[in-house]
Amino acid sequence: MAWNTVGPSNLRFDPLPAFALWLFISNMIQIFLMPLIMVGQNLQGRHAELRAEADFEVNVKAEREIEAILMHLENQNKLILKILNLLEKDRTKTEDNLQKTTH
Repeated sequence: MAWNTVGPSNLRFDPLPAFALWLFISNMIQIFLMPLIMVGQNLQGRHAELRAEADFEVNVKAEREIEAILMHLENQNKLILKILNLLEKDRTKTEDNLQKTTH
């Protein structure tokens, strides 16, 4: 394009304003490279699908592990509450015994 605008007028291969030859050449390059671009996009798409599947599997596994941890925590909470209730009962019994012995 630069040669056609600033080059000597007798050596210009495509006079202004058409630049039809340049347009034709650039379109041919695009046409020849299009399959390569499409193959690259297909490969990227497959890779993205595989990565998404792997992420999904990791998320499912993590969800199962989190559910197991939550169940363990719930069981621990129940046990701790039982222990606290037993300790409270023992404390009240001890206080009652102390009160009886002091009176």
